[in-house]
Amino acid sequence: MQIPLQITFHGVDHSDAVEERIRSKVQKLEQLCDRITSCRVVIECTHKNGSTEHQPFHIRLDVTVPGQELVVRRDPKDPHAHEDIYVCLRDVFQAMERQVKEYVERQRGGPKFKAQAAG
Repeated sequence: MQIPLQITFHGVDHSDAVEERIRSKVQKLEQLCDRITSCRVVIECTHKNGSTEHQPFHIRLDVTVPGQELVVRRDPKDPHAHEDIYVCLRDVFQAMERQVKEYVERQRGGPKFKAQAAG
């Protein structure tokens, strides 16, 4: 990556374990695509009662590749919102993995995208 990974916590305490999980997931993305130029992760928790316990997390994951920005969001109002930050991270990074794989396939001119261009 040309720009170092950015991890931001809003309304939730910084966690070395969460940061390490994010770094591990980003490394996996970089193995899928060596053209990633930047990655930013923002983790927020909306406080209703002053505590992050049992509050859904809002996570935004931005990955920049040449010519495109890939974005995945999980909002507390989403039906898929979950109170466990590790489950949220898993879901967000799985969705991003799909986007990165599609980007790589488009760059290679894979059969799925050749058929779309021809049709």
